[in-house]
Amino acid sequence: MDFSKFKVLNLRQKQNKNMKTNDIGLGVKDSIALIEKLNLLLANYQIYYQNLRNFHWNVSGPNFFELHAKFEELYTTANENVDEVAERILTLGGRPLSSYGEYIENSEIKEAREIQDSKRMVEIVRENLNTLLKVEREVLDSASEQGDEGTVTLMSDYITAKEKVVWMLSAYLK
Repeated sequence: MDFSKFKVLNLRQKQNKNMKTNDIGLGVKDSIALIEKLNLLLANYQIYYQNLRNFHWNVSGPNFFELHAKFEELYTTANENVDEVAERILTLGGRPLSSYGEYIENSEIKEAREIQDSKRMVEIVRENLNTLLKVEREVLDSASEQGDEGTVTLMSDYITAKEKVVWMLSAYLK
C-alpha cells in the first residue's frame, strides 16, 4: 500500500512502504482512521480551548468571580488534553494538526465571538463539551475495535470527566 498520500502519517512511515506496524505494535493501516479521528478531536479541542479563553477574559456580571474561575479551570484542563491528544497522535505514528487554519477547517465546534451574556457562555461551553463527547465516543469505538488500549483509556477518562462537567453546567443553567 502506498502510504505517501496520508498526510496524517509521520515521514518515517510514509517512506517505509513495508512498515506493517507502528512503534507500539499497532497496525499502520488500522491506525490511519484512528489518527484522523484524533486529529478531529484535537481540532475541536483547540477551538473549545479558545472559546473558554474568550469567556474567561470577557465574562462580566453578578456571576463574574464564579464563572471567571470556572472558565480558567476548564481551559487549563482543555490545554492538558490538547497536549495529550497530540502526543497520542505522535505515539501512533501520526502528525497532529498544528495550525489554527487546520483547526478551524476540521472542527465541528465554531468560534464563539462577541458573546456578552454569561448564561449564553455557559450554554456554549456545554454544547462544546457535548460535541467533544461525541467525537471522543467515536474515537473510543475505533480504538476499541483495533485493540488500542492506550487510546481507549485516554478517551474513557475524558468521557467520564466531561459527563460530570456537563451535568454540573446543566444544573447551573436551571
